[in-house]
Amino acid sequence: MRFSFWLPSLMQIALLAGGLCASPAAFSQEAAPADNSTVRIAYLTQEVEHPPALSNLDEPPADEGVAGARLAVADNNSTGRFLKQRFELEAVTVPIDGDPAQALRDLAAAGHRIVVLDLPGETPGALARLPEAANLLLFNAGSTDDSLRNALCAPNLLHTVPDRAMLADALAQYLAVKRWTKWLLIVGTRPEDRLYAAAVKRAAKRFGAEVVEEKSWSEDHDARRTAQAEMPVFTQGKRHDVVIVADEIGDFGDYVLYRTWDPRPVAGTQGLVPTNWHRAHEAWGAAQLQSRFKAAAQRTMLPRDHAVWAAIRAVGEAATRTRSTDPEALAAYIRGPDFTLAAFKGVPLSFRSWDGQLRQPVLLAADRSLVSVSPQDGFLHPRTELDTLGHDQPETGCRR
Repeated sequence: MRFSFWLPSLMQIALLAGGLCASPAAFSQEAAPADNSTVRIAYLTQEVEHPPALSNLDEPPADEGVAGARLAVADNNSTGRFLKQRFELEAVTVPIDGDPAQALRDLAAAGHRIVVLDLPGETPGALARLPEAANLLLFNAGSTDDSLRNALCAPNLLHTVPDRAMLADALAQYLAVKRWTKWLLIVGTRPEDRLYAAAVKRAAKRFGAEVVEEKSWSEDHDARRTAQAEMPVFTQGKRHDVVIVADEIGDFGDYVLYRTWDPRPVAGTQGLVPTNWHRAHEAWGAAQLQSRFKAAAQRTMLPRDHAVWAAIRAVGEAATRTRSTDPEALAAYIRGPDFTLAAFKGVPLSFRSWDGQLRQPVLLAADRSLVSVSPQDGFLHPRTELDTLGHDQPETGCRR
């Protein structure tokens, strides 16, 4: 049995000692003393047009992502005031038809040197290659694309959100422990679903599982009306231990549960879901972060919120350790071998030197409960077991 102990960082000690009140006022900006050094951090996101959902039970909050940024800045200021450091946030939301590249150019022209990108797909990689971004420290907190950690990687781009490879590997390890090694894979129609399915198939090869059959979901199906009749027939096929769903947007995946032909668990984008954060996570001091976030945002913390929070907290931690507010010094320390981040996940987190990915445990969660945490016991690595998730250094396609 593995026992984990939570060792609070300087920031966490300050918070637990009452340095930050768990109230909506946690997002407010206090007047800065004149002798404070200031770290300016920008948060850049873009409005998206959400496709029709199967259910309106989980409507995306309007402040998803930026709420994590606000809490992280408040956390940084809670610790920073002891060192006469001040952190300021500028949040920019680009319209649906707007240009994120121009928004980043404007931020660089305004003197920003640290920018958190909460953008989908390959956009963070494209922005990192802009001439104006050459001297910026960029954090990708929104895109799970594996390509950003491989062929499209950039030396000035770090990633606090896990990529699809990490998520799929975390799930595969748990299924291997359970000896559920024969998988039925159901793939949606969107490009993102196919990328998720590719990560699942890669994970199956890594951890001794087999995708015995792959089926494509058709948009012709109306899961809301016909799931009871169609799903049992659709899931008939070769013998399998578990059904893996690749449906990132939620077109049909929720209707696979409890309707399969054989009584089988469902995992992937629905059912048992690998994620960087979950509302049921309370271990290692996470309950304290959950309660502070809920008091300030009036809702639960979502994975995007935590990825953005971790990026800005990484800057705060670097400022504390180096006692500097110089962006170049902070960037060098964050990328260096001595940097670690306490993010309420049981172990210190750090960035991989080869692709800029934040190595971190991945939670495996159902709707209302935390089922397990990967890496699982028994999956060993010469450096750290966290590097059993995702693209390890010998596997990387990143040439930075």
